[in-house]
Amino acid sequence: MAAGAVSLRYFVLGLLTQKPMSGYDIKRFLEGLSWLAGSPSGGSLYPVLRALRQEDLVTMERVPGIKRPPKKIYSITEAGSEVLHAWIQQPIAECASLKAFVMRLVLADSHTRPILSAHLQQRREQVASHHKSLANRLKVPAAGPNLGQQLAVDYGLALAAAELAWLDTTLDQLQGQQSPK
Repeated sequence: MAAGAVSLRYFVLGLLTQKPMSGYDIKRFLEGLSWLAGSPSGGSLYPVLRALRQEDLVTMERVPGIKRPPKKIYSITEAGSEVLHAWIQQPIAECASLKAFVMRLVLADSHTRPILSAHLQQRREQVASHHKSLANRLKVPAAGPNLGQQLAVDYGLALAAAELAWLDTTLDQLQGQQSPK
């Protein structure tokens, strides 16, 4: 699977590198990012956890609850870490969505600094290309776009400009930090 594709499988593995979590903990974390990265339903999250466990990429421990059913706490295995690392090494797909990019940012601790910088630079090139394409739409003679189209292009240009500024600042900060991960 391409590294840029939004894959709950790899995202869950990345989250579990940060700390062991229950399916409920993962779902709540993702709900906090829902406006940026969406939030999977239990119908998609739990089958992913089950598949990762069947592939020995995660382990599951039942922790007794007080006046509650036991919690299933998932932890990443060494094999899971290797699978995640191999996925992170892949370049992000050219058509990667903002959702895929945000998911990569959440997993930044799983990246080495050079790989994180390469992903950010790649995203910068993609956003700059989109910005240029939108700006060229404004130069097209003829009757011009209707108000709604103009507003959408202006909005896209503003988002792209803001993301480019953030990417430039972040890349500069990463280059200024001496010790790579």
